[in-house]
Amino acid sequence: MAPITPALDRIQTPADLRNLSVEQLRAVADELRAETIDAVSVTGGHLGAGLGVVELTTALHHVFDTPRDTLIWDVGHQCYPHKILTGRRDRIRTLRQGGGLSGFTKRAESEYDPFGAAHASTSISAGLGFAVSRDLKGEDDRNVIAVIGDGSMSAGMAYEAMNNAGHIGGRLIVILNDNDMSIAPPVGAMSHYFARLVSSQGYRSLRKLGKGVAKALRVEEAARRAEEYMRGMAMGGTLFEEMGFRYVGPIDGHDLDQLVPVLRNVRDGDNGPVLIHVVTQKGKGYAPAEAADDKYHGVAKFNVVTGEQQKSKADAPSYTKVFAQQLIREAETDERVVGITAAMPGGTGLDLFAERFPDRMFDVGIAEQHAVTFAAGMAADGMKPFAAIYSTFLQRGYDQVVHDVAIQNLPVRFAIDRAGLVGADGCTHAGSFDLGFMGQLPGMVMMAAADEVELARMVATATQIDDRPSAFRYPRGNGTGIEMPEQITPLEIGKGRIVREGSRIAILSLGTRLGESLKAADALAAQGFSTTVADARFAKPLDTDLIARLAREHEVLITVEEGAQCGFGGFVLHWLADAGLLDRGLKVRTLTLPDIFQDQDTPYAMYEEAGLNARHIAAKALEAMGQDEAAAERIAAALAAG
Repeated sequence: MAPITPALDRIQTPADLRNLSVEQLRAVADELRAETIDAVSVTGGHLGAGLGVVELTTALHHVFDTPRDTLIWDVGHQCYPHKILTGRRDRIRTLRQGGGLSGFTKRAESEYDPFGAAHASTSISAGLGFAVSRDLKGEDDRNVIAVIGDGSMSAGMAYEAMNNAGHIGGRLIVILNDNDMSIAPPVGAMSHYFARLVSSQGYRSLRKLGKGVAKALRVEEAARRAEEYMRGMAMGGTLFEEMGFRYVGPIDGHDLDQLVPVLRNVRDGDNGPVLIHVVTQKGKGYAPAEAADDKYHGVAKFNVVTGEQQKSKADAPSYTKVFAQQLIREAETDERVVGITAAMPGGTGLDLFAERFPDRMFDVGIAEQHAVTFAAGMAADGMKPFAAIYSTFLQRGYDQVVHDVAIQNLPVRFAIDRAGLVGADGCTHAGSFDLGFMGQLPGMVMMAAADEVELARMVATATQIDDRPSAFRYPRGNGTGIEMPEQITPLEIGKGRIVREGSRIAILSLGTRLGESLKAADALAAQGFSTTVADARFAKPLDTDLIARLAREHEVLITVEEGAQCGFGGFVLHWLADAGLLDRGLKVRTLTLPDIFQDQDTPYAMYEEAGLNARHIAAKALEAMGQDEAAAERIAAALAAG
């Protein structure tokens, strides 16, 4: 007898799922879950969310004609099973690696990824865009499905999209993946029955007939409200019905016997917007994930059998932890200090702050706009709010930073985590732009930490700034390992420091490229080029006395930053030009992140691509000095040799 081919091995594209029975789909789902666990154990990544949607992913590709039918995932944390089923299984162990698959959906990667994701709450808006485009083109046989998690429903953008979709009234399928049981009670036999009933043709026909009778009797409004509130009491759907969606659910997202017929009913149903409420378990099917508090949201490489994750070998604390510990110290002596985060207490370190001061830490959910204005309101009433938000996510609240904080000159403190390049999460999570968009705001104090001690001092500094807004940025990962002093002293506003004295070349660094700048200075000195290294500390206000001294006493001035063009280097150049310090032949070069969106890789490789490692800094200085390439090659070789 020929050996039986594993179910997943027979799936090359979603089309291979279309003729399978529910029993066969279960076999595919079981193997898909095992494949996902094994792959993420090798690469690290977002495991729990993907495990929670294995059956849902299988059912969606079985029922719908993807990629002709448009399937959009919100955030993308849960997209690994989707990638395996859509022709990328052979590359799944390159997830989040240099040159490999993205950890999120990405249009350039596959026709099955119609819309890129990584930030939350975008799927319904994008889905509505696809649906309206479909209708304008007369392609009535195409479906559009947007999958959104219950966490993403805490963001106002999701409701803005639903409100617009209900107003437009076109066919759009939204699947609410509820993996925290935060909206509906536990799913049971009765709710299964209701879900299948309200998605069926018979129910819709009866509903239509009932509406006709009610209209004839002129009691249609009362009948509509009675039906909605009865269903709302049983199933929690009133809110969505009020926004113009037909509500179906809740249903068990792991039960293919329930999922498949409901999805088919909705696929073949009427033309209005529909919301299917699916309840799943994050980390489903993998005991260590099911037992974890965060359901293995994001994991390092791990042992599949034990679930034990590989630990970092670095002894230095993470920058995030340094921030949290110093904020706790500040709060111990100042009861006005409060912490605010947008659904990232663990990621920002504010979970530690919450343990010490539970009544002074506020997690507002995925709502950065609200977080910023909430902080502004607290600041206006005399509190000292620290809004700890990743750089990439702060972009979502920029109008509020401008209008509600900066224009009113309110002392909100922005702790900007994940500044610069972030490695495996790639361009969607890189903190590339905050130096520019925060540094250009009138009155803003903008700091960047070169090491963990400097970060602690910046937290202390921000605590004391009561007359204007302030921000300090710091990267993902561990610090440099330097010893933390017992007493942390605040910085003088707008004052940098000379770290090493030289005479010909000046390197002015902002942020954690200071270490690479010092390596470059050593290599330059070994070749006879005396080099000064300074830590700017402040992008705003600039230390103009320091910059003027560097300009007057050196032939070349190099600025170095972990940010995009038109940031710190642009501020320095503008001031130098306005002060007339470029008129005497000073040679200035600005080293920034390149004018591209960089794909994921190791942080070192990404900075190598960006041209911000020691050899690049030295080479740029030599180029400005008029040296040939041979000099730069000698320095590069010396740096490579250690």
